[in-house]
Amino acid sequence: MADYTTRVVGAANTLEHRVFIEQGGKVVSPFHDIPLFADESKTILNMIVEVPRWTNAKLEISKEEAFNPIKQDIKKGKLRYVRNCFPHHGYIWNYGAFPQTWEDPSAQHAETGAAGDNDPLDVCEIGEAVGTVGQVKQVKVLGIMALLDEGETDWKVLVVDVNDPLAARLNDVEDVERHLPGLIRATNEWFRIYKIPDGKPENVFAFSGEAKSKKYAVEIIHECHEAWRKLISGEANKGDISIVNTNVKGSKSLVSTSDEAYTTLPKANPLPPAPIDPSINKSFFISSASA
Repeated sequence: MADYTTRVVGAANTLEHRVFIEQGGKVVSPFHDIPLFADESKTILNMIVEVPRWTNAKLEISKEEAFNPIKQDIKKGKLRYVRNCFPHHGYIWNYGAFPQTWEDPSAQHAETGAAGDNDPLDVCEIGEAVGTVGQVKQVKVLGIMALLDEGETDWKVLVVDVNDPLAARLNDVEDVERHLPGLIRATNEWFRIYKIPDGKPENVFAFSGEAKSKKYAVEIIHECHEAWRKLISGEANKGDISIVNTNVKGSKSLVSTSDEAYTTLPKANPLPPAPIDPSINKSFFISSASA
């Protein structure tokens, strides 16, 4: 298994903060360079942790910047934080993305009736260990939910770290309810209500909020992996997405470590986290017909 580390630039909770992923001391793209499948049987997958459980900063892989570092999302010039919707605090799983996947915004999904959200596939890792920003975990796929976010299909894949004590007993979505009762219901509620404190309406799900099986999840993952293959090869319109990479043979934006795109990357410069506005700790009590 490849060992991945992080190159941290700047202070967390600032506009300048970036977390690059390195392999053997070389910066790689968590979107393009890290393989989706961690084993030859394609049953264990790599995921990149963007947001550790219980934290609020909305961190994500930057699609537009070269080598796709993780940075905090910005809205109207301000850093974005997920609000606490009681009884939840921050994100209730290790939240992240699958590398080498892409939800194609030009492709309408037959069953959700909505096009992709132009992002890598989102992943909720439900194991007991709290992850770290930029950590690459090896995970088992358990199921999937389909959020319809502002008219786009936004899949949420449920997975567990292969090293979790419960991993051997978790093999499909019904096992999650058996061993972690209430987690799927809480996940559904979390995604439905998390934007309400910001003045947005409740989100809706396809499939009446049902968590679909592992088999269905694997089909979606393979679809999004194929969409990514078209993206990286130039067959699909990349729009503003950076497809610069150092490992993907045959891709149009493959670069070497001597290329300017690589040599101009910032050096590691970790700084202590900047303070977070205390209002981010506030809990919101949501009154909702369906919550």
